[in-house]
Amino acid sequence: MKINQKTKPTLQERGLTTKDILQKAQRAKNDEFYTRIEDVEKEFSMYEPSLWKDKTVFCNCDDAVDEDTRRTSAFTLYFMQNFQKLELKKLICTHYSGTIDLFQQGTKGYIFIKDRFQEMKDYPPNYTGSFDHPLSLEILTEEADIVCTNPPFSKAIDYWKTIVPSGKLFLILSNIALVLTTSYLHYFKNRKVWAGYHRVDHYLNPKKELVDAAGHWYTNIPLTERPKYQHLKIIPLEQIPSIYKKIDDRHVLLVDHCYIPSDYEEPFAVSVRPILNGLLEKGYAILREKEYYPYVKRKKCFARVLVHKIGN
Repeated sequence: MKINQKTKPTLQERGLTTKDILQKAQRAKNDEFYTRIEDVEKEFSMYEPSLWKDKTVFCNCDDAVDEDTRRTSAFTLYFMQNFQKLELKKLICTHYSGTIDLFQQGTKGYIFIKDRFQEMKDYPPNYTGSFDHPLSLEILTEEADIVCTNPPFSKAIDYWKTIVPSGKLFLILSNIALVLTTSYLHYFKNRKVWAGYHRVDHYLNPKKELVDAAGHWYTNIPLTERPKYQHLKIIPLEQIPSIYKKIDDRHVLLVDHCYIPSDYEEPFAVSVRPILNGLLEKGYAILREKEYYPYVKRKKCFARVLVHKIGN
């Protein structure tokens, strides 16, 4: 795919941050972000090939299919290209009939099915292709083994409410800051969801320009040894440099730069980074299902997560 270089000003030049862009997209329901095939390949390559054998994969968030790869979802493209190698049983993808035709597939929703013997597109009457359409929910319940997709930013809360309780395995891409958000914290606290292996910082817009939006992979698929464990610096509290630890106005310990006190028995607050690096797999747990806002000298700081030590 040819990528056009951006000619518009950078975020810094416009006085914006990645968080500003994501919030603006949610308010405007601007979900026009394509996942790049290289980011799909990078994440999916980390999982054992046996995971996919004889499984039905469901891509249910506008994962269009076309002979022209430029009009095909990266998720669909990956599974189409690796169908035999992964020994899949079936691939099911849906196209959304929204007002914006992202993949130039037309504004009529359809279901694409590939099994070991044939490929077909079905256009059920009045089918929107939305993940919460009754027919999509029926496929999720009765056929899907693993769900893989990039749900729209503006509908992420509803999407997670649908996918997580379904009991299906999933590998999805969402905002990197979800671990700091009350609407999602209970999933992580109760070990229904955890971070995948990689973050994703770049997407394509409909003009095939690179855009910045901080995302991360999330899953309920058991992970093997996580490479990012090496970023966690779990050491005694007294060895943590003073610049990376402080006590807030509520007498809660704040630690930064992925430093984690190994001998501290009280709750302490961390940023999103240690959670994404696998802290919850190292004998620590989230304490409450709500983000924590520290105050230092009466000044409100960025949101954090309260965690505590649960094992040696």
